[in-house]
Amino acid sequence: MFFGKWRSVVGFSMLVLFGMILAGCDSGSRSDSGSKSDKTRLADCRAAAERGDAEAQYNLGVCYSEGDGVKKDVGQAVYWYRKAADQGNAQAQNNLGACYASGEGVEEDAGQAVYWFRKAAEQGYPEAQFNLGVFCYKGLGIEPDKKQAVYWYRKAAEQGNLPAQYNLGLCYAGGEGVEEDAEQAQQWFRKAAEQGHPGSQFNLGVCYYNGLGIEPDKEQAVYWYRKAAEQKQADAQVALGWCLISGLGVPEDQKQALQLFREAAEQGNDRGQYSLGACYYDGLGVEKDFERAVYWYRKAAEQGHPDAQFALGECYSRGNGVEKNSKKAAEWYRKAAEQGNSDAKGRLSILELQGD
Repeated sequence: MFFGKWRSVVGFSMLVLFGMILAGCDSGSRSDSGSKSDKTRLADCRAAAERGDAEAQYNLGVCYSEGDGVKKDVGQAVYWYRKAADQGNAQAQNNLGACYASGEGVEEDAGQAVYWFRKAAEQGYPEAQFNLGVFCYKGLGIEPDKKQAVYWYRKAAEQGNLPAQYNLGLCYAGGEGVEEDAEQAQQWFRKAAEQGHPGSQFNLGVCYYNGLGIEPDKEQAVYWYRKAAEQKQADAQVALGWCLISGLGVPEDQKQALQLFREAAEQGNDRGQYSLGACYYDGLGVEKDFERAVYWYRKAAEQGHPDAQFALGECYSRGNGVEKNSKKAAEWYRKAAEQGNSDAKGRLSILELQGD
């Protein structure tokens, strides 16, 4: 049964890395911009950029990056970002760093990405502080340094940057770059969760469910799981589903749980796939169907989910939904056992005694 675990900061599954801040073309004369046509504003923006106006250069870079009023041209975007960045424009420095990070319009170069992120970060630009934190954490273009990552995440988080608040919470949860502190973790998750960040809503639910840094409260856990699940956060859908199966913090509703598991499974979430398989296997919210159970167990097992690997081994061992095959059962038991699944270890021992 799955009620939620910390999401790994390494994967950044919930984050948009190297984020560009796109403002759109503007001549810099905002008072009368509403009376101008798009072509006139673009022309004014270009004229100001060519005169050396850094904000106009940045905005013109955005236009080329997005194809806003001009044909999309990431090379030209980089050209204008660099013009503005060389004059100290923090937004342009961040976007130029993002181009180097992703290889858009310029050859990918993590070292140059770090250089430009740092330029903007040292001016207090929160998106660049977050991006620099990511590169410090992962050791991209710089030696890995989780303490420095925490330093930059905190700088950005204190300015309200949601991904930074989320990552800072994860660092406190796992004791990475900072002393482990569940109370601090849940506080940072809460800050981002209250602003609608789905990964933080899920993790705040985890805190409430398990009493991490806060008094356990299953109803509050369900509240935050639901908030995240409504934004299609797959782990939250699975966690909420199991609460509905068990009637913990919410009235039991197996059919709603089944739908949540299906939505998560169809996103490719291994926990959702395993949980949907379990519903088909045990007849939770749906008629028993061993073949469908095997289908979803296999999906999750092939992604490395140990409980699904054990469950698939059981299906092969018993001939449920698939032709009975002791060798294949052993193969899946072994995969699960290698990940620490104790039930799989027990089944392997029995097979060995039987000589299978």
